[in-house]
Amino acid sequence: MIHLGLIGYPLGHSLSPKIHNAALKACGLQGDYSLFPIHPDDLQGLKNLLARVRSGEITGLNVTVPHKQNVIELMDELTPAAQAVGAVNTIYFHNNKLIADNTDAPGFLTDLKRFIGKWELGVGDRRPSLVLGAGGSSCAVVYALLNNGWRVTLAARRIEQARELARRFSGVKTIELNSKTILPANLQLIVNTTPVGMAPNNGQSPWPENLIFPHAAIYDLVYNPRETKLVKDARAQNLNATTGLGMLIEQAALAFEVWTGHNPPRDILYDSVVQ
Repeated sequence: MIHLGLIGYPLGHSLSPKIHNAALKACGLQGDYSLFPIHPDDLQGLKNLLARVRSGEITGLNVTVPHKQNVIELMDELTPAAQAVGAVNTIYFHNNKLIADNTDAPGFLTDLKRFIGKWELGVGDRRPSLVLGAGGSSCAVVYALLNNGWRVTLAARRIEQARELARRFSGVKTIELNSKTILPANLQLIVNTTPVGMAPNNGQSPWPENLIFPHAAIYDLVYNPRETKLVKDARAQNLNATTGLGMLIEQAALAFEVWTGHNPPRDILYDSVVQ
């Protein structure tokens, strides 16, 4: 019996149980996926849950806010991706070690390729991109883009937060997120990693008001609502735009494969959350 779950707080609207239970069924595996809401201050609760992974009672865990960084000090080993990103979204036990991984970065990149086409992602092209926000999700996006040959400018309302993140990587420019500092002329990709526009605040957008969109692809990591204001506004200007639902599916599928060795069919995972 495979027991999987998600650590975070709060977790009331998570789609992960639907996705992973669909994956278990599609791969013919007996198991379940549970939510483990652990308060940010409950370090002992976190340790107790991780002990269940060490003992084999729990096969694997996903990690979401606010614990993506909190769990790092409790791990025995970080994969190269988790180490580079500085955040964890997948935990498993292997060779007597509690291992932390990050499937957000490859999950994002896989879905980005699907969205804009592989021709846009030629390594060495150094295409200019703009990443909005400097939180945990931003780390994974910046890491993925840099590794695929993009030039990255990081825009955040708190410039010091952007600079702190940029120091983790080489060659990342930082600007304050406002209409005066963003120069959209040559941008080919804009990625929103902020929660602005997430339900119930559907009417909000991270893009500065009265600033014209460049002729760029727009990728919004927010996936609830199904069409965010950022995506809707971009599409109204005949731009290619998408939400982060595809990234959610991909990172989940990659984590599931780490835990079980099975690669679940993406169409079934997608149907599990859109029906």
